[in-house]
Amino acid sequence: MDQLPQKNLLRLHPAGSAGCSTGVESSSMDGFWMEVEQIQQRDELREEDSGGNEGQLPEEGEAESLWLQDTGLSGLLGGLGLDGDHQELLSTLTQTQVAAVCRRLDIYARSVRRQHKTPVRDVRDVFGVFNSGKMSSENGNSGMKGAQLNSGASKSPPAAEPGGLQEQAGREEAFNMDSAYSEQAAVLLQRSRPSRGGTSAWGKCSLPKFTIPKGRLGVTRIGDLSLQDMRKVPSLALIELTALCDVLGLDLKRSKVGKWKAAETRLFGVPLDSLLQADHKVFPSTQVPLVLQALLSCLEKRGLDTEGILRVPGSQARVKGLEQKLERDFYAGLFSWDEVHHNDASDLLKRFIRKLPTPLLTAEYLPAFAVVPNIPNLKQRLQVLHLLILILPEPNRNALKALLEFLRKVVAREQHNKMTLWNVSTVMAPNLFLHQGQSPKLPKGKEKQLAEGAAEVVQIMVHYQDLLWTVASFLVAQVRKLNDSSSRRPQLCDAGLKTWLRRMHADRDKAGDGLEATPKVAKIQVVWPIKDPLKVPLTPSTKVAHVLRQFTEHLSPGSKGQEDSEDMDSLLLHHRSMESANILLYEVGGNINEHRLDPDAYLLDLYRANPHGEWILKQSPT
Repeated sequence: MDQLPQKNLLRLHPAGSAGCSTGVESSSMDGFWMEVEQIQQRDELREEDSGGNEGQLPEEGEAESLWLQDTGLSGLLGGLGLDGDHQELLSTLTQTQVAAVCRRLDIYARSVRRQHKTPVRDVRDVFGVFNSGKMSSENGNSGMKGAQLNSGASKSPPAAEPGGLQEQAGREEAFNMDSAYSEQAAVLLQRSRPSRGGTSAWGKCSLPKFTIPKGRLGVTRIGDLSLQDMRKVPSLALIELTALCDVLGLDLKRSKVGKWKAAETRLFGVPLDSLLQADHKVFPSTQVPLVLQALLSCLEKRGLDTEGILRVPGSQARVKGLEQKLERDFYAGLFSWDEVHHNDASDLLKRFIRKLPTPLLTAEYLPAFAVVPNIPNLKQRLQVLHLLILILPEPNRNALKALLEFLRKVVAREQHNKMTLWNVSTVMAPNLFLHQGQSPKLPKGKEKQLAEGAAEVVQIMVHYQDLLWTVASFLVAQVRKLNDSSSRRPQLCDAGLKTWLRRMHADRDKAGDGLEATPKVAKIQVVWPIKDPLKVPLTPSTKVAHVLRQFTEHLSPGSKGQEDSEDMDSLLLHHRSMESANILLYEVGGNINEHRLDPDAYLLDLYRANPHGEWILKQSPT
């Protein structure tokens, strides 16, 4: 942190900020450097470094080995054979994703040859019809034509797009999740070369609107998939993120995870998963640490309308005393939040985030978050951020979601607290990116780029958080493919692998052939005392919402005659408690474990996507 310049030496006024309705103040970086200065004054820089090698980049070959392990493709190393899980994962990949795997295998193989280790399988033995030479050169750089970006790239103001800033701010653009982002980027590159530069023309205070077009299968949120299916998403998202960065020419680096010493505390400086283990003894279903929930709740109740909330510091002496009281009394239920000043609570929140043993955005991929602003295209920045969030461990992702939801509430009360989206972003960025007083490893002299870019990333995450907490349709389709392949478990030897992969894409085109005749009526199972399944016409226009509405009508007193009197009496006993219940339709079995369905999804298309699954009506677990 000593390498960071003092705030009075640097005042950023990014290009494109002139003319913004929120004024020049919201576009400056004063908030960032004030926060850095306050962190320095609190003497947090002299805390013992528990990581040692945290933040260091792995050697060539080691990074590729870690990547293949994280993506579930470690069987490709060391000449090992492929088991069924590897084969199933490979069968789901798009062409750009296959290219990303091949590039990593090529780099790893060259590293192994230099070190005279056990030979690795040649990539052509795995992907027989793929010419890996087109994808990577001998030095490991991507052979794809694209904007050559890396963490040290210089940033220059881009040419303003036609229509001006205000027109862009009012523009609504589709954010397509049906096809892989890397495939979309490859198509764009074929059409025209994107403009170079870092800071987008929309500046810091005017952001265009993106909407997710709802396909026939609806939109899937992160919480809509079962835990078993969500565990498959990070490896798929990592492969897709790597493929997208290859297409963009972005050097995606992963840092080493350092060893940390166990904290002698119960709340501050404790890993998120350890906090959750303790919290589950009190509330078994909690997904966000209770102390973080309490801090956010305190600020929401008493601090949202306070001018300068998050920016104005509390009393350092009081904050240290409150931290000690929390450590001692929180789980005993003796801590009184009514006595906590909102500015002190704000400092406690930021201190909790900074003192996590590993960054909230993870040590591995914090540098990846930091270089997102180097991507000239805002939509592609969002795509990269979307994939990075899907890669996060579940405790980190849930905690980040709770934090971003709170920050959005702060921005919504801007008229009272005078905290614009950019103000909030510049204040929170140091706490997320300068973990334990250490910044992501950047070449000397790039601190200004880190500061501005970190604030931009926080701004995008707060503004577009609803979009970021979805699972892209193409990833859901890949999960279905994995589950479908797992249920069939093709027994393939290495000799037949090349032929199988050659026919992989051709088989997908024929996957729809041979389906059984589509039934005219859908039978919906109900987790309530109803004798027979609910029957719904299966037409091209039938939506999940129609099922929910029909079920509600079925429970009304006017539905007498469809059940005998005993069944109806049982239904009516439950009817009063279910009036306010959240009734949802789930897809269960077949090529999905469990999937909470979007009310706008069409049943006929869902049937075609999963003809062997069942539909079940039940209450939401929350």
